Amino acid sequence: MEPERERTGRAPKRGKKRRRVANQLVGAAEAMRARWDLEERQQPEAKKARLSTILFAENCEITHGQLCELLKYAVLGKSSVPKPSWCQLFHQNHLNNVVVFILQGMSQLHFYRFYLEFGFLRKAFRHKFRLPPPSSDFLADIIGLQRKKKIGDLSKTMEGSLPSVSSKVSISPQNDPIIQKYGSKKVGLTRCLLTKEEMKAYHFPLQGFPDCENFVPTKCNGSITDNSPLFGLDCEMCLTSKGRELTRISLVAEGGCCVMDELVKPDNKIVDYLTSFSGITKKILNPVTTKLKDVQRQLKALLPPDAVLVGHSLDLDLRALKMIHPYVIDTSLLYVREQGRRFKLKFLAKTILGKDIQCPDRLGHDAIEDARTTLELARYFLKYGPKKIAELNLETVASHQELQAAGQEPRNTAEVVQQLNAGVLECLDSLGQKLLFLTREADASELSSSKTCQTIKCLSNKEVLEQARVEIPLFPFSIVQFSFEPFSPNLTEEMNKRMLIKWTEMSTVYAGPFSKNCNLRALKKLFKSFGPVRSMTLVLETHQPHLCIQYEVLEAAQLAIESLDGILVEGACIKVQRPVTELTLDCDTLVNELEHDSENRGTIYLSGVRETFKEHLLQRSSLFLGLEAVILPKDLKSGKQKKYCFLRFKTFGRAQRALDILTGKDWKLKGRHALTPRHLQAWLRGLPLESRRPPGLRVIPPPSEQEALQMLKVDHPKIAAWRWGRKIGKLYHSLCPGTLCLILLPGTKRRP
Repeated sequence: MEPERERTGRAPKRGKKRRRVANQLVGAAEAMRARWDLEERQQPEAKKARLSTILFAENCEITHGQLCELLKYAVLGKSSVPKPSWCQLFHQNHLNNVVVFILQGMSQLHFYRFYLEFGFLRKAFRHKFRLPPPSSDFLADIIGLQRKKKIGDLSKTMEGSLPSVSSKVSISPQNDPIIQKYGSKKVGLTRCLLTKEEMKAYHFPLQGFPDCENFVPTKCNGSITDNSPLFGLDCEMCLTSKGRELTRISLVAEGGCCVMDELVKPDNKIVDYLTSFSGITKKILNPVTTKLKDVQRQLKALLPPDAVLVGHSLDLDLRALKMIHPYVIDTSLLYVREQGRRFKLKFLAKTILGKDIQCPDRLGHDAIEDARTTLELARYFLKYGPKKIAELNLETVASHQELQAAGQEPRNTAEVVQQLNAGVLECLDSLGQKLLFLTREADASELSSSKTCQTIKCLSNKEVLEQARVEIPLFPFSIVQFSFEPFSPNLTEEMNKRMLIKWTEMSTVYAGPFSKNCNLRALKKLFKSFGPVRSMTLVLETHQPHLCIQYEVLEAAQLAIESLDGILVEGACIKVQRPVTELTLDCDTLVNELEHDSENRGTIYLSGVRETFKEHLLQRSSLFLGLEAVILPKDLKSGKQKKYCFLRFKTFGRAQRALDILTGKDWKLKGRHALTPRHLQAWLRGLPLESRRPPGLRVIPPPSEQEALQMLKVDHPKIAAWRWGRKIGKLYHSLCPGTLCLILLPGTKRRP
């Protein structure tokens, strides 16, 4: 159905050059953060562009450079630029357009304050994130107009990795993650060992952990020195009815001599030999009689007390062996990469050692070769030190190889550097294309002066909207900017306080009445089982005692209400409810809408999880098909994992099935569908704590807002959010299939 169109006031003048004033409405001085949403328009199921966000940061914040990476890749594709480092965009070649809507003057505060009014944004856009305040022109930041970085000399890479060049660019490697972790001086063997904390963080099997009860220790408990012997280890696995199980183990001693190479018959029925990786087939494994316990016994006998095991993603090998070893060097962690990612063993072998492994013409991987390679990589690191590794510029080499794999061969290193650091406009210009920029005349930007940008200036938001309907289909990349009156500083501060108070009251429940002889310890345990408790107080103002429980997360409060309201507790039928104030009058409606928020659909909340929960979950992954992410919040002070988590699934149906299993008799957890988007949790943590008030006290809105609401002024932010949310929704639905759409709420940045 064709959306309704408004009439324009006048046709804009194109190509008129004017002096642009740098946009100052970026970020907020009072801890507001820019927020952006994106969604892919529907396409045929088999070939649908899709964004995977598994690599999102814990605080849901991404940098302007990372946003620029996504925009470049979405517009130009892998044949021109590397893939974004922080997310995956599948089937990019099925994208036809990229459109960015900017609601200038609005911020994350607007979105949460008028959450119910922004119906389209919260329902249609699944991915929601936060952007930091930019240092200069907001638009220039997100399209990379001002990104100028020096890149180190790539000509020093090892033979076979990059073509040598005559031109050299000098750079200090101090920002390299390897230098930041190990320093620039050479390190000894003991410095390369993973600490117990690191082994715990990266899910290595450890003594005393519940999921390692049947694991066999290697009994290597000798004193480790820089002269301790190294052993390269690699294992191959297959998929059985119980998960992954060992099918081959290879152990290589220093000098490259193979001291152990055994095929292993799994205990359970094999459902997939994973031949493309392991090289193992049914024919190869049929005559094998060696069992897991046999190789465990053999490995224990081979290793000396001070043996150090070296491998690539060694945690998986040790778990396949069901063995515990305290001294390990993991080359996927030794050669540190940005943003927690890891280099592949094949890449490190080629780039560092100049050797080809895991060749495509072979059937599967050679476990002895892989074990030997990890040993050589560890020795190379110890011999040459972190500074030498940093000078190899591994991150840039990896990006260069991505370009080669995509079929493009840059002529030299300087060209590689130029491609990696070019902004969106430069990349469009190289292809003879232009960017469309629609904005009001009063909101000019540095972007408008670019020759690669087709700027259309309008008199009003209404005119911007009408021109967008006509012009967007004609350009591969469009930026459409609407302008709204931002909150005043005083109103912003007041709104922040009220939002935190509202969320606090929604996360608070009163429970009772209880008998005067009730067991308080049992009651506290009961209410804590629903989630983390911020405070719990006994209310004695009533005839019979009540409890006031303030939870850290909304899901815990809602779960307590749904589970306990109207049931017998300690011999009394209790009522569990939220405090009734003007801020919680629409609480039931808001909770229902939050549960149906597109980001929460497919996400479940669980309480009562332990530190080993993730390991147990992965071991039984066949029960939880479609699991995309496990979100384990940590205490900001202690760094310890909290006793609740969120699981995100591809579909609502799979999330419901997982919830039924995890709250059943085998797992004994408590849970429900999620209510709190992660970006909202991160935003609330940034608000000042002094904003809180005791539940139940009345807050009077500022007179200016109260009067505006009574008069129903069309320019009031609440009305504007409702009207423009609907208008942008209509414009969104008029976009052609295969359009990647982003909506930015950049906030404001006031002049000092």
